[in-house]
Amino acid sequence: MRVVTETWWSEALGRQKSVNVVLPPGYAPTGRPFPVLYLLHSYGGNRRTWLTCPSLADCVAAHRLILVLPESGRYWLINDAGGRRYEDYFVHDVVGQVEKRYNTVASRSGRAVAGFSMGGATALFQTLRHTDLFSVAGSHSGAFEAPLREGDPYTPYRSDRRLMMPTVKDHERVWGPVGSAVRQVYDPYRLLADKDPEAPLRLYLDVGEGDYERMIVMNRNMRDALTAHGVSHEYHERPGGHDWSFVDAGLPRLFGFVRENVHAA
Repeated sequence: MRVVTETWWSEALGRQKSVNVVLPPGYAPTGRPFPVLYLLHSYGGNRRTWLTCPSLADCVAAHRLILVLPESGRYWLINDAGGRRYEDYFVHDVVGQVEKRYNTVASRSGRAVAGFSMGGATALFQTLRHTDLFSVAGSHSGAFEAPLREGDPYTPYRSDRRLMMPTVKDHERVWGPVGSAVRQVYDPYRLLADKDPEAPLRLYLDVGEGDYERMIVMNRNMRDALTAHGVSHEYHERPGGHDWSFVDAGLPRLFGFVRENVHAA
């Protein structure tokens, strides 16, 4: 695979912003267009985080997908309580620039978005909010109930330096206080209830059997909500914890799901 770093001016953020674009073997700027998978990192990640997955290159080679790796660090790709317009950046600036510069399937049927933890939840939020853009979403250990969080449910784990979960202060600088307008806008269960019934979706979810109890519960809650709302999905619980080893082990299945459900033209 070939990795290209692109830097574009973002109207939404008012500054230059970089993304990594991963081109599969055989990519050509003309001819049959390529579906695109936007991969969103976990809390504190960047545009290079996904590139550390050992399985990524083989998955790219096997499935004829362009990957786009945006970054937001400790901020979610939402229009947040601090006035940061990362959702607008993602759905307008990133998607728009990718489709101007690369040979892509420029329709919802050719676009998928997936992620890990923070990124997995955001993939679902943006797919439900922008059914005109995305038809397929995937999540590894998605933190779907972040808009509903109160206090710090991860207090018992704060001594673990590997913990990827934000403190109350860091959480609320994105989401605002409990009951904020931002939390209501991105409440996943409200998004499901309000989704466009004329835009079919296909969703993939998994979570580790050794993940935090809260994470397992919220993934099961989302599975049940998708079932209740008649949204087509695939759900798995498999060995592993809340880490990139778990993500890497699941990449072949995620990529297979995406490739089966997006279209090349």
